[in-house]
Amino acid sequence: MGPRWPPLLLVLVLSACGGAATSSPTTLDYYFGSDPRSLDPALSTDVPTGEVAALLFDNLTRFEVSGALVPDLARSWTTDRSGTTYTFHLRSGAAFHDGRPISAKDVRTSFLRALAPGSTGGRGWPLFPIRGARAYASGQGDSVPGLGIPDDSTVVLTLEEPLNIFPKLLAMPVAAIVPTPVPSDFDQHPTGSGPWRFVSWSHDDQIVLAKNPRYWGGAPQMDTLRIRIIPEPLTRAAEYEAGRLSVVEVPFSETKRWEDRHGPELQRRPALRDLYIALNTTRGPLKDPRVRRALNLAVDVRTLLGSVMAGRGVRAAGAIPPGLAGYDSTRAPYPYDPAKARQLLAEAGYPNGFAVKLWRSHLPEYARIAQTVQQSLGQVGVSVEIVERDAASTRAAARNGEADLFLSDWYADYPDAENFTYPLFHSKNKGPGGNYAFLADSAIDSLIVRMRATSDDGEKARLARAIDARVFELAPWIFLWFPVDLWAVRPELGGWRVPAIFTGQRWTDVRRVR
Repeated sequence: MGPRWPPLLLVLVLSACGGAATSSPTTLDYYFGSDPRSLDPALSTDVPTGEVAALLFDNLTRFEVSGALVPDLARSWTTDRSGTTYTFHLRSGAAFHDGRPISAKDVRTSFLRALAPGSTGGRGWPLFPIRGARAYASGQGDSVPGLGIPDDSTVVLTLEEPLNIFPKLLAMPVAAIVPTPVPSDFDQHPTGSGPWRFVSWSHDDQIVLAKNPRYWGGAPQMDTLRIRIIPEPLTRAAEYEAGRLSVVEVPFSETKRWEDRHGPELQRRPALRDLYIALNTTRGPLKDPRVRRALNLAVDVRTLLGSVMAGRGVRAAGAIPPGLAGYDSTRAPYPYDPAKARQLLAEAGYPNGFAVKLWRSHLPEYARIAQTVQQSLGQVGVSVEIVERDAASTRAAARNGEADLFLSDWYADYPDAENFTYPLFHSKNKGPGGNYAFLADSAIDSLIVRMRATSDDGEKARLARAIDARVFELAPWIFLWFPVDLWAVRPELGGWRVPAIFTGQRWTDVRRVR
């Protein structure tokens, strides 16, 4: 175990009081819906682990609250003309919480550790573009030739092929830089270099962090950040109203009450998230684009959005959400037109409709969406059987191609249109890769390849719009909406904003303003 900082007396008092303690003036109180899987960024497969990693650790790059990519441990980087070699220059003065300076060797060791074939359950794919990384992770190579460190302050990463999103992949939790050697209990008692340092973790209760006063980017404004584990949304809301949470996401069912009671405290932000129903384009009538368009026309999405989500969403006319280059605000969603839907079904050879199964998980809002879609499609002759299973089972059915219709959502791993096109619609990713519609379209594949390789941001945005337009035309989904996040912030606090990406809020600027 590496050296640890002595906890403050205040932190000891807070830890002893447990989750119900009243906040101190120098303490921030946040929450997770579940315990993190680990505090080791190399094992980050869940949002809580990723969020903690962003507080405790640094990466070569990072995302700001707005979603913009900015330098982190790398003060700058350059790309060669081929788009395959990235050179990162490390900043001086950055150190781990135990005082050890950070060097290029730590970057190399951290990446190799995240890729190690013997690691259990991590997600090393953000590093796979590096030449030799995928083979190393699969045990088919004994080194990663694309990972070079010519000196203590320089890291050179050579890729298998041009990939313009690569610097964004390096901001993901698995690419965090950790000290060498790593203690055996690192996943429970981590030592990082980020703005917050670890104090304690009471499983299924709370995690306590203290500010890093020597942080190279400037110490946080507040002394302590306590993260409580509160599974139930309504319990979180009650804790916020009692003054025991600094911020809270407003439950959809409570939207109107919170708008009336807490209006000045609320912040809205369109989420980088799709809510959709994948249509398996390889199964029966769903092979025909006319049928898939008909299903879109048969669902009254506007009314559904109002009744299920209290209007907290932007109707989707594609898969790329607002806020990303490539989103086209001029494209209109499919209208609600049952007569046109019946016409298209007849033209496709199904004047009397057909039967399908719609798979969904146990989420309450999914139940209401599925039931409404079932009724809507029934009115145009399409009989829908709802199959309700746990999340793992429904996702497995979709990945294996067993689901006709699959109600799901997609959160951004990183803020880029590529993340809403390549995994979801490239034929290479059919099934397990994220393309649950099993769409295979050579035009889309070609456009995606070009979009990922270009070094011209304007061209990339143009290609993204073209991909999204083609996806909308082929209708591999019933396009529902892009949810809108709604959060409340305690009136005595300033400096907190809803982040565009889950690792974007590091709590360093949050402070008491009254």
